[in-house]
Amino acid sequence: MSTKLILIRHGQTDWSLQERYCGFTDVGLNEKGRFQARQLFKGLSKETIHKVYSSNTKRTRQFAEIVCKSMPIEELSGLREINFGIFEGLRYHEIMNRYPEIYKKWLDNPCDISIPRGEGLCDLAARVNKALVKILSNNTDKTIAVFTHAGPIRVILCDTLKLRLGEIWQIEVDLASISIIEFGGGRGKILLLNDTSYLKAKELQNFIFLLKGLLKKQSSLKWAKDAERSEAYFHG
Repeated sequence: MSTKLILIRHGQTDWSLQERYCGFTDVGLNEKGRFQARQLFKGLSKETIHKVYSSNTKRTRQFAEIVCKSMPIEELSGLREINFGIFEGLRYHEIMNRYPEIYKKWLDNPCDISIPRGEGLCDLAARVNKALVKILSNNTDKTIAVFTHAGPIRVILCDTLKLRLGEIWQIEVDLASISIIEFGGGRGKILLLNDTSYLKAKELQNFIFLLKGLLKKQSSLKWAKDAERSEAYFHG
């Protein structure tokens, strides 16, 4: 018996587009984020999903509602992104200018610091693992979709890969990405990691469509030029 966990990071928001730190701040999806959700709806159409969970934030809830249409969604606060405290809403260079020592410690030794007015990495890991235990214990031998954030997904992947929590930055979790873990016999096996191929397929289709249009336009221009030369030849 095994349980399949589909970990899904929410799509793009205006803050992620602007590269702002966004933890507890409740920002919704932008148009590209909603487009990504529609594409994932198509990408997961053949997958049988028995249960859907989401963090209690707009961006994850909106993403889940588009991807898992008509399915009930259970919200878990333990799946929220880390509370970035004084970093919330700021870009990288702004944090470096305002809080250089705190930020350097956060990047170098994230387990040894709690962000002022926010959380520490160990706080995040504790609540995420508590939520994960609940999800797995209530859904034996089922397929579960979990809509959450980069931080919680990294925590779960770190644990599955037997990495130290301080090595969390070694794991990439892109916007709208999917990672799949199969749990069985007290162990987790990663089946898919940080996959966004369903978006790349659509991007390739769009590129081909634009390329065909460009070639058609160039062909029409060439035909027009050939016609002008032909007319000049017969009337010259």
